[in-house]
Amino acid sequence: LMPIVTNDMLLRLIYGLAMILLLVFGKKRFVWVVIFSAIVIALCDQLSSAFLKPLFARPRPCHETSDLIVHLLVNCGSGKSFPSSHAANLFGQAAFFSCLYSKYRWYLFGFAIIVGLSRIFVGVHYPLDVVGGAVLGIVLGAGVALVLRRLHAKNLLRPVPYIESKKKAVSG
Repeated sequence: LMPIVTNDMLLRLIYGLAMILLLVFGKKRFVWVVIFSAIVIALCDQLSSAFLKPLFARPRPCHETSDLIVHLLVNCGSGKSFPSSHAANLFGQAAFFSCLYSKYRWYLFGFAIIVGLSRIFVGVHYPLDVVGGAVLGIVLGAGVALVLRRLHAKNLLRPVPYIESKKKAVSG
């Protein structure tokens, strides 16, 4: 099951389909949400892969066990290990959408946790790699959501995006 959960193409397909559904069924009200979601992905992915992985240069566990007979469940990959880009991307999306639509928080973070654990189970990341990616993603996802909320509050976005209100209605 974990090789399926951690599959890059499947994760891209799920993300792409979710964004298309937001655009089709949400019409223009979700354009800015989709754009800012893509910004989260770009920030998380580039910061983790292009900057932090070369900086820390930590080998993947599957590279460190080359003298052992290990049956990997997925391709080890040639990249470095810390932080996990999968974790950064998924936790970034979970934080971003949770800040905008809190009722989906448990589903989003649950999915991110499962994918993060899958990276450990298939042997391509250490637990700290996933934790580091999760922290990076949460900070960036929440930060981008904060920017979107501020732009929305100042009425600077057209069409006006649908964002869950932080204020709860008081029944009287």
